[in-house]
Amino acid sequence: MTIVVLAAGASRRLGHPKQLVEIDGEPLIRRAYRIASAVAPTIVVTRAEFAFGDAIVNEHAEEGMASSIRLGVAACDGDVLLMTCDQPHVTSAHLRALIDANAPIAATAYAGMAGVPAFFAKEFRAELLALRGDVGARSVIERHREVVVAIPLPEAELDVD
Repeated sequence: MTIVVLAAGASRRLGHPKQLVEIDGEPLIRRAYRIASAVAPTIVVTRAEFAFGDAIVNEHAEEGMASSIRLGVAACDGDVLLMTCDQPHVTSAHLRALIDANAPIAATAYAGMAGVPAFFAKEFRAELLALRGDVGARSVIERHREVVVAIPLPEAELDVD
């Protein structure tokens, strides 16, 4: 099981890199990594200018979120948990709850929907690797609603944009 932090967005709506927005003196990208790595091995997919440690640089980030998902999933062997760096209310406890749900897909419930952070069993690897364009994992969640366990975290609706 590996956690993939998606952090290659262009921050067009915000107007400056959200990856570097600080909460309590810590950039969002590092905060997301810290929270995730407290739970499981973690990979960060980001742009070159924000890379640190063993981060994977997405040279095709302009394609959209799907390119980062493909890079992160390709670097993992088994189950994967996808999260973004811009949801400041996500906690390690919530990530553990997604993993511990013991479901093929466990997604975060907020704003009347299920989305990321979300856990995907390895059986969904091919679907995640097939994503293209500015499409996220929500499309896989929607296609498989019958096996999705939703773990509430209403605060996850707030993202930095």
